[in-house]
Amino acid sequence: QLQASGGGLVQPGASLRLSCSASGLTFSSSGMGWFRQAPGKEREFVSALRKGTFMTYYANSVKGRFTIARDNAKNEMYLQMNSLRPEDTAVYYCAAVVTGNPISSAYFRPSTYHYWGQGTQVTVSS
Repeated sequence: QLQASGGGLVQPGASLRLSCSASGLTFSSSGMGWFRQAPGKEREFVSALRKGTFMTYYANSVKGRFTIARDNAKNEMYLQMNSLRPEDTAVYYCAAVVTGNPISSAYFRPSTYHYWGQGTQVTVSS
């Protein structure tokens, strides 16, 4: 299971750090990702850590502002979000790839992931 936390209501320009706690899977060998979904919109890719490597991927809209990281000893993944904007408002989901060896582009697709957390709300508003 995956449990996302750390969301909240912040003003534009503020920072938040999301956490994703994993259990019941071999976290250290899993690919991990963050997606978000705003009301009335499709779920969109935010960032990912490729399985078995230190490679990271970011959506263009968050590149330079968000940083993804993992702590295998704690079975946790993080998303540090800086310079938040109103358009970052969404429910943020963490997800895990546990089998196979997807190519880079696959990490951008929700269908690649096997497990999903319940989501945490991030609201950026003045």
